[in-house]
Amino acid sequence: MRSNAGRAISRGKTFRAILLAVYATLWTVLAIAPRDRTAWLLENLLVVLFAGLLIFTYRRFAFSNQSYLLITAFLCLHAFGAHYTYTHTPAGEWLKEWLQLSRNHFDRIIHFGFGLLMAYPARELLLRLARIEHAAAFWLPVAAVLAASTLFEVTEAVVAQIVSPGSGPQWLGGQGDVWDAQWDMTLAFTGAMAAMLLWSLGFMTSRQRRDRRN
Repeated sequence: MRSNAGRAISRGKTFRAILLAVYATLWTVLAIAPRDRTAWLLENLLVVLFAGLLIFTYRRFAFSNQSYLLITAFLCLHAFGAHYTYTHTPAGEWLKEWLQLSRNHFDRIIHFGFGLLMAYPARELLLRLARIEHAAAFWLPVAAVLAASTLFEVTEAVVAQIVSPGSGPQWLGGQGDVWDAQWDMTLAFTGAMAAMLLWSLGFMTSRQRRDRRN
């Protein structure tokens, strides 16, 4: 008979295979006739590199199912933004009309989601590779998310200047906001802080339950 550990490993592999299949299917469907093919290609460049890194390092470093679920959720949201372009994403247009906003805020939601969904995987990576603990396990993932967001904004600005000289902010979907990059980084930071606060509350709640049982 298979041990409990063996069954758990098998279930974990099945769960990850399902996540991969869901994302691959969604990505393939949204790769068909995107609104702006050039923007779609550039938006997916880092995604392809990131996904390739996850696959290449899987045998040496596998994240938990929770982290893979969060990563997949973010990549799915990004796939919609890349297909429609963040300026014209239907969900953002609906929100704009409903709340009488001045712009499509889907890009802001995605950057907040980046912090909220990627902070926990960043924490797991730092815990296992750098062996951080105590207070560092709270603030270092937030710092890592902010650093990644900053690097993305700088890289995006350089690429935009190469691809669309003189119209970078418009091509990037800044929608007339000269502080768009700063807002994006701030929201990623806020999302990461929210994720770590939620983790801290969950950790304290679970510890209190264990103490009551003992």
